[in-house]
Amino acid sequence: MADGLSVLRTPLILGKKSYSDVTEEVAAPLDRTPGKEWWMAFAVSTSMLFLGIAAVTYQMLTGIGTWGLNNTVGWAFDITNFVFWIGIGHAGTLISAILFLFRQKWRTSVNRSAEAMTIFAVICAGMFPIIHMGRPWLAFWVIPYPNLRGPLWVNFRSPLVWDMFAIGTYFTISLVFWYVGLIPDLATLRDRTFSKAKKKLYGLFSLGWDGSNRTWLRYESVYLLLAGLATPLVVSVHTIVSWDFATSVIPGWHTTIFPPYFVAGAVFSGFAMVLTLMIIARKVLRFEEYITLHHIESMAKIIIATGGMVGLAYLTELFVSFYSGNEYERFALVNRMFGPYAWAYWIMVSCNVLSPQLLWFKKARTNVAFVFILSLAINVGMWFERFVIITISLTRDYLPASWDFYAPTLVEIATLTGSFGLFFTLFLLFSRFLPMIAIGEVKAVLSYGRARSVGPHASDVERARSITTDVREKVHGGAV
Repeated sequence: MADGLSVLRTPLILGKKSYSDVTEEVAAPLDRTPGKEWWMAFAVSTSMLFLGIAAVTYQMLTGIGTWGLNNTVGWAFDITNFVFWIGIGHAGTLISAILFLFRQKWRTSVNRSAEAMTIFAVICAGMFPIIHMGRPWLAFWVIPYPNLRGPLWVNFRSPLVWDMFAIGTYFTISLVFWYVGLIPDLATLRDRTFSKAKKKLYGLFSLGWDGSNRTWLRYESVYLLLAGLATPLVVSVHTIVSWDFATSVIPGWHTTIFPPYFVAGAVFSGFAMVLTLMIIARKVLRFEEYITLHHIESMAKIIIATGGMVGLAYLTELFVSFYSGNEYERFALVNRMFGPYAWAYWIMVSCNVLSPQLLWFKKARTNVAFVFILSLAINVGMWFERFVIITISLTRDYLPASWDFYAPTLVEIATLTGSFGLFFTLFLLFSRFLPMIAIGEVKAVLSYGRARSVGPHASDVERARSITTDVREKVHGGAV
């Protein structure tokens, strides 16, 4: 405790902001004309998107023979991308729901963008199973709706139906959760804008928000309920995706470790993507005082934890395959490490197991440029993890006569590029028209960690009273 000050915690928001400062600074990017950087990024992302649209249109008109699939490898780039994007969307729900239930106040500066990232990632993920059907215009057949086809019904044992329910539920809850959290900020934008069109639009979507105590009480009750509903989805969604593989008889797939392994990997990759986007946003939008080194370090610590789980899962797979005495399982793992696709396996291990260990050092966790590069490496490694599990396992099955190789075609690469274009285009539009930081939630933590002045000659009683007040605010959440 410095002379005259009582400080128990690191401030979450720097710069001694007032409530009006938060409103003006967070809403400032929405008021000003986008700069050259935004337009350049938007041009690149939309170009990638149109490339993907062209590739998808071509393969729909021509058929999925445009892919590099063969009789042995029936799942490859498309399902790899599907699992990758579903994983990216996990961090948003975890930050918004689970960390909210655990009263982790540092989430307030990043939860809005993470929630938006979840929605955009799920949109990208849902695109791939539909394309994989071969006849996307019949995708509605997987929905169990009342029909006139007699006894013909959806096959509830099909992974395709499981994925439809998982994606549909996850997307619906995430979208509602994101929208409910936006309502107070939409009302703030409604009250400060001078544009009649914007005022009507914000007024429509803010649902008549008036900021009264009764309104806030109802809002907090609904938000808490949605957080409770969304929390199980963090576990259930990627667990269902893992069952697509674990319920099969393919060597390297049918293993009970897949559900927790996939969930940990999803959170791992999701937080890496949040760091990638937030580090760029804090620099370009000048949010360094809102997304501080403390936020970056907290997310880096979660990456250490989940990365450790992923590394343990890799070791467990190896141990079980050799300890079981099953020669097919043993061969599947040896083929991954030393077979024709060994380079993909070691990229996965290097990016997902070895590189995150550098985050044990505080200097690494607080070096923004280093964390940004590492987050990119983790996302590359997690994409290769899905490629290793799906594609390499299929290239070598039980019958050597059917072994084959797989190489993606330009159409598949263009489709993957288009999915990234869709994701970044949606995120750029979000940053242009909606506040990237939750204004109302950030205002609630402004007093967190602020120094209390008790005077250089304060008595022990005054100092004790100041410390007691700080502790009380820490327990009860601080002033709102």
